[in-house]
Amino acid sequence: MRKLALFLLVLCFGSADHALANEKATAIVNAAINGFIRSAYSGFANSAGALDDAMDALCVEPSSEKLEAARQAFKGATEAWSYAEIIRFGPVTEENRLERLLFWPDRKGIGLKQVQATLANKDAAAADPEQLAEKSVAVQGFGALEFVLFGTDSDALAAAGDPYRCRYGAAIAANIAGIAGDLDAEWAVPDGFAKKWANPGPSNPLYQSGTESVTELLEVFVNGLELVRDVRLNAFLGHAAGQDKPKQAIYWRSEGTARSLGANIAGMKALFDASGLGNDLPPDLRWIAESIGFEFSNAVNATKGAEGPIDAVLADETKRGKLVYFAIVTSSLSDLFGKRLSEAYGLTAGFSSLDGD
Repeated sequence: MRKLALFLLVLCFGSADHALANEKATAIVNAAINGFIRSAYSGFANSAGALDDAMDALCVEPSSEKLEAARQAFKGATEAWSYAEIIRFGPVTEENRLERLLFWPDRKGIGLKQVQATLANKDAAAADPEQLAEKSVAVQGFGALEFVLFGTDSDALAAAGDPYRCRYGAAIAANIAGIAGDLDAEWAVPDGFAKKWANPGPSNPLYQSGTESVTELLEVFVNGLELVRDVRLNAFLGHAAGQDKPKQAIYWRSEGTARSLGANIAGMKALFDASGLGNDLPPDLRWIAESIGFEFSNAVNATKGAEGPIDAVLADETKRGKLVYFAIVTSSLSDLFGKRLSEAYGLTAGFSSLDGD
């Protein structure tokens, strides 16, 4: 069953003609697909492949240099995924791909316990990519690999001190690379999901009107901003410094929290620019698109000022202030997308797909 729509729309694009609305929607969606989505998934597939290679190299010839290379490849892959992961519909929702790539948040540490148990028991099945893919989503994605590469006793990987740990990490990397390759391929298929999204109509089982197609695109921004601010940022940033929870931050072990948040926002900005959503606004409302671009830049710059170990960032008043400012800017963006832009196109806000409804 499709998600409850974020917007209940009456979309007009300057004309009351339904066919013209569908034609315009097709142009916007195609621009989003060809200008951002396909390249984002392709970039993720390349980074995941590099991570797979780096883990294999580490296991074949363990060394401090190979471990550092694997850790850097992990950081590159998570950043590439953060850039693409704002697209949370379509092929990524099939076969539990979204959860298999990143099981997060793990507030009760259930996933961590499973990863630690896998390492302690030296589960042979978990060290095989094909069998790993059938296991719990918590032990086969970025969260699990982060613990393998950066968690307790991970330095043993540099000296062949824990060969099972390396084999398990290599299996995770291969699993991630496999999923990334599948996503890249499915978005590239000429008659696949992309064609259905970009060609709404009465016979289309997924999108029967241009309104529905563009709704899906708008959901990326409104739900994406909610995910980044309310789920990711607020998981660790308290109302006051004494209420912060650094170990609840995504990618805290690999010092990738701010980079991930920044890549999420950079992905949204690139998608907005590529789609041309702001191009059809009348002259007196073009300030909305300009404000969106301005605030996206502010949000990305804020995350750059908060990079590094998240506990140290939160302990630094200036750097922590960047994250507080990030929260303010993303709230402004939520208003610009959920209210200003939607009103400009005659939209009515509905429900978020992140609220469990």
